[in-house]
Amino acid sequence: MKDLIYLKDVVTLRVDSDKCTGCGMCIEVCPHGVLAIDEKRVRIRNRDACMECGACSLNCPVGAVSVEAGVGCAAAVINGMLNRQNTACGCSIDAKNPSAGKAGGTCCS
Repeated sequence: MKDLIYLKDVVTLRVDSDKCTGCGMCIEVCPHGVLAIDEKRVRIRNRDACMECGACSLNCPVGAVSVEAGVGCAAAVINGMLNRQNTACGCSIDAKNPSAGKAGGTCCS
């Protein structure tokens, strides 16, 4: 399967390899395989595949991974509303009243 790309070169995902303990929790929770472990430290494998759901950051016990959750998720919702693709993050927005949209999944807050 081809890797998904939401918005090229705009993802806020950051890794502080000095803090990383190599536990692998971020890799376990990432729905798109964005991260990998090399030499017992996490690294970003495919930054543009990140949908910025925030799962990696929320589950990192030492704060080595950070991301501003929501931006990539919003792009997925907009693309879904425009029938370009399905919403990949599980969020929902009322198509008749987008300004009243509410996160329905776990990735937006």
